[in-house]
Amino acid sequence: MKKILTSILSLSLLSAPVMAKDILDKLTVTDGFSISLFADDVENARQIAVSKRGIVYAGSRKAGNVYALIDHNSDGVADRKMVIATGLEMPSGLAIKDGDLYVAEVSRIIRFKDIDKNLKDPKFDVVYDKFPTDRHHGWKFISFAPTGELIVPVGVPCNICAEDDKYGRIFSLDVDTKEIKTIAKGVRNSVGFDYHPTTNAFWFSDNGRDMMGDDMPPCEINRVDEGEEGAHYGFPYVHAGAILDPEFGKGKSIADYKSPALALGAHVAPLGIHFYNGKQFPAKYKEQLFVAEHGSWNRTKKSGYRVMLANVEQGRITKYTPFITGFMQNEETFGRPVAFAELADGSLLISDDFANAIYRVSAKKK
Repeated sequence: MKKILTSILSLSLLSAPVMAKDILDKLTVTDGFSISLFADDVENARQIAVSKRGIVYAGSRKAGNVYALIDHNSDGVADRKMVIATGLEMPSGLAIKDGDLYVAEVSRIIRFKDIDKNLKDPKFDVVYDKFPTDRHHGWKFISFAPTGELIVPVGVPCNICAEDDKYGRIFSLDVDTKEIKTIAKGVRNSVGFDYHPTTNAFWFSDNGRDMMGDDMPPCEINRVDEGEEGAHYGFPYVHAGAILDPEFGKGKSIADYKSPALALGAHVAPLGIHFYNGKQFPAKYKEQLFVAEHGSWNRTKKSGYRVMLANVEQGRITKYTPFITGFMQNEETFGRPVAFAELADGSLLISDDFANAIYRVSAKKK
């Protein structure tokens, strides 16, 4: 891997906090790639989505805002930021379908119709408002399935507890009929998922419970194959397909629950995951899985704080290696990667809710 030293262009309409500028000099990216700043001063940037016109939309959690970031001259740097919504309740997740921008708050999904054409006067309607109102693990990542339903997770309102069927699940929502179905249950808190571009298998991350020590239990990457919709992934009884919970696991059998596709390190907090489907990166990266390890918050020695690459072959993860490191050094946090999106040129965007930034990773030209 090679240290990337990147000078930051001043943006006419975007201020440049020291944190966002400084972090690029600290990041190390895999050989053959460069990393630059697409946008800074995007407070608490979480999930990102790109419209057909190339406008990048970003949600937030703590800030309560939704942003539109515009790169007018297509040079890979946003030169305009617009705040299109404020005062929302943890609008962390967003997705685009048929030109409409869908935003997930804690208890509802709202929609900005034909958003690219209405940036100066955005208005929304409420699509669905029957999700739980609990703020603990109430923020959401959303995306549309290949079949058109909106995928919405509902985390549990606790560290460890057994709740009713409103919680600990990933749902699919038909935004027209409002019909809701369960895709996966026994899921503590998923803040990232994606469909494999070829097989359409559904993959999702899950954050393991706290207060079992520094090294237990593992966080998870899971897979839902065709015909497995509604399978139980263990929480709160079994963790990572191998560990009975000391409180809720009594009398339970590990064999009754689905094991993860990959058990990660404890507390690394995997959030966004993304199958690369662009044409800019070398062929070996096609349909491989990028994982944003947001990083631990209560471990004695910090873990995570990096972007990882999971090599997927025939539905199995065969290798898991660092792609970008340096977000945390010597126990000091400089950034926390969250989510991914692709630009039309095949470069990869990565949001960072700690540095208030969105990075752009490009393959170096030979």
